[in-house]
Amino acid sequence: MVIKFYNTLTRKKEDFKPIKKGYVGIYTCGPTVYWYQHIGNMRSYIFSDILKRVLLFNGFKVKHIINVTDVGHLTSDADEGEDKLEKAARKEGKNASVLAKHYFDAFIKDAEILNIIMPDKWPKATEHIKEQIELIKKLEKKDYTYKTSDGIYFDSSKFKNYGELAKLNIKELKTGKRVAFGEKKNKTDFALWKFSSPDEKRQQEWKSPWGIGFPGWHLECSAMSMKYLGERFDIHTGGQDHIPVHHTNEIAQSEAATGKKFVNYWLHGAFLLNSDGKKVSKSTGGLYTISELELQGYKPEHFRYLCLQTHYGKPLHFSLDALEAAGNAYEKIKRKVIELKAEEHNGNDLTKEYHERFLKAVNDDFNMPQALEVLWSVLDDFDFSPKKKIKLLEKFDEVLGLGVKDMKEEKFSIPKEVKDLLKEREKYRKEKQWEKADELRKMIEERGFIIEDKSDGAVLRKN
Repeated sequence: MVIKFYNTLTRKKEDFKPIKKGYVGIYTCGPTVYWYQHIGNMRSYIFSDILKRVLLFNGFKVKHIINVTDVGHLTSDADEGEDKLEKAARKEGKNASVLAKHYFDAFIKDAEILNIIMPDKWPKATEHIKEQIELIKKLEKKDYTYKTSDGIYFDSSKFKNYGELAKLNIKELKTGKRVAFGEKKNKTDFALWKFSSPDEKRQQEWKSPWGIGFPGWHLECSAMSMKYLGERFDIHTGGQDHIPVHHTNEIAQSEAATGKKFVNYWLHGAFLLNSDGKKVSKSTGGLYTISELELQGYKPEHFRYLCLQTHYGKPLHFSLDALEAAGNAYEKIKRKVIELKAEEHNGNDLTKEYHERFLKAVNDDFNMPQALEVLWSVLDDFDFSPKKKIKLLEKFDEVLGLGVKDMKEEKFSIPKEVKDLLKEREKYRKEKQWEKADELRKMIEERGFIIEDKSDGAVLRKN
């Protein structure tokens, strides 16, 4: 079955055709490790994880690269402001590389508990300075660069298709809104190499043919993606905020250097919005991390399930109420799976029918909401053989990543007080004193337990 997805470059849904049959190269813009990654960031990595899982599900071999930006990402896309890592290191009074490792380790922890498959490589910008300098040399040789007092810049006017990805109307761009003009020849020119200021004491700087300094943020991704995936590869992913500047500049410098098309398919995830409809970011707040949500009693699986409920290309409106509802749905799936594993009745083999429905959903631009509908249909189909059903659900989970195979009854102890309340409730139920039984149910729930009434008696579960 053909995989289709929306290509930002062409603004339409296209059939996926890899450069090399059976093999896919993917590059994902990774974290800038000067602080913890919030849930808006993590939604992007869940999307790239789903993309990878769907390709693997279809039998492709996948090489996936996610970079680590540990230098060069300035506080402004206009090539102005401070290096985010240098600023954070000074604020915390720490070594920049030590600080970067701390926040990268925290990110890895959150990615692992979200069941995100690790990439084949995590290249760090600081470990690829040589490759970045070589890329600038290529651009310099082809006359795409010029020097100012603060760095080496890319001359965007010399690249014919500049701004194609973002559909930029360059003439109408306002200086200062997207870029500061300064000594630039054109409003859309960008830094390839920034010189260290004589007034600034940097922890991270390197010698280059043009002077001591550090690489530009956009340059890093081009140099590292081409090193590990080749001068041309299949898919590049990131957030929609990368389209107008970062990814636009990546295309320009990469294609100018090689003379080849850089990437065939560009996929971008939409923003995670807070309850006011604003993008979750460091300026608007709502900066929960996965670890912080765990401390409030929410499981990483709950957030993953919440993300699956909305198509990656649409904004996801986040609230704790929405997360609570997603958590309840996930726990319901878990209970059904646990019960299913114990069932022994005979049934029909409906594997092929449901597998085709699921594959059609995930291959249609990664339609996870529809894929979840198929999952629920399988769970609720009594005519489907339980053993066959479990095997199919585990197969679906190769894409969904919800941990179906590991779903089992959690061991917990029931306090004597709760046991006594449950015993008393059963007595009232036998006597058909429903109001008193409901009062005791509430008391038990207040103590962190959920009651499920079954034909052979009540079952307690941890809330």
